[in-house]
Amino acid sequence: MIDKAVISIVLFGVVALAVFAAACGGKAADGPDTTTLILATTTSVKDSGLLDEALLPAFAAKNPGLEVKAVAVGSGEAIAMGERGEADVLFVHSPADEEEFMAAGQGTLRLPVAYNFYKIVGPADDPAGIAGAASAEEAFAMIAKSGSEFVSRGDASGTNKKELKLWNAAGVTAAPEDEPAGDWYLKTGQGMGETLQVASEKQAYTLTDYATFLSMGDSVDLKVLFGEADDLKNQYSVIVVNQAEHATVNASGAELWAAFVTSPEGQKLIGDFGQAKYGEQLFVPDAGILETEQ
Repeated sequence: MIDKAVISIVLFGVVALAVFAAACGGKAADGPDTTTLILATTTSVKDSGLLDEALLPAFAAKNPGLEVKAVAVGSGEAIAMGERGEADVLFVHSPADEEEFMAAGQGTLRLPVAYNFYKIVGPADDPAGIAGAASAEEAFAMIAKSGSEFVSRGDASGTNKKELKLWNAAGVTAAPEDEPAGDWYLKTGQGMGETLQVASEKQAYTLTDYATFLSMGDSVDLKVLFGEADDLKNQYSVIVVNQAEHATVNASGAELWAAFVTSPEGQKLIGDFGQAKYGEQLFVPDAGILETEQ
């Protein structure tokens, strides 16, 4: 567990440096543009409305001289953007890939921001009977055994990586990166919203983050059949891309964003989001607590 006091001290330091750098403004020769922040974020953070309706307006009010350009893609692509130096800061939910990113020296700071739980959704009549499963692992095994159709994102996103890990745990595949075989397993190669639409049309199962599912409303004819299990925890983290590896990275702006989303103000915005719109909390703020992916 990371000590919150230590985080506060670290972030105070990086924010002080960031404010100084931002005050200098502009772009040095072959250096970063400190007036723009490129945020590569998972689609669920944007599709749920958390980014545009809560976080970005509050961040802009505190940092009027910094324009945030958010690029919503799967976590896999967001991390790849960081590896190419095409993003300054990442807001992602693929713990194992994040750890590899940090181990390779591609990031200078990684902090937990919030978590929620993935859900397994499907047709109301639940042909595989997963509503009675004891775990997501068992639910996946039941889907495979029944041959009921399952729609996968198939896009190397955090959700897709989690899904493949569950198939492996269920004994359906031989390795975490392997995919199930059979006509019942379908891939869209698209984001969560599109994948939910396909699953709805086919009356098939899929794994989804809960925020995006709720944001789809009545546009999809699917029901939450399994969730809130320990093996469905969905952790979101913020990562500052390493400027030493990519000279054009706006590390000062990235540190401002990391400090904001883990601050009391940012954490309250995250914790409150969804209450007014959906009548329930969509993300549980957890800055200061980061577990290693098992």
